[in-house]
Amino acid sequence: MWPEWWEWELVDVRSMLQRARGYRPSVVPRRSMIDTTHQGRPWIVIVEPDADERRLVIVTVYEATP
Repeated sequence: MWPEWWEWELVDVRSMLQRARGYRPSVVPRRSMIDTTHQGRPWIVIVEPDADERRLVIVTVYEATP
């Protein structure tokens, strides 16, 4: 049996990144915090660029609290 979270809604991270309003360094070296929105509310996407592979690794996405 799959856990409860298996049925949770998926967030479209690519569209959130297209609406990015800015970025800043994360507390973890090499990672950045992307400020964006989802359904009209502020969210943060934590990313870690892999320059060797030219890929952007999505670490986590969460709704920002005011």
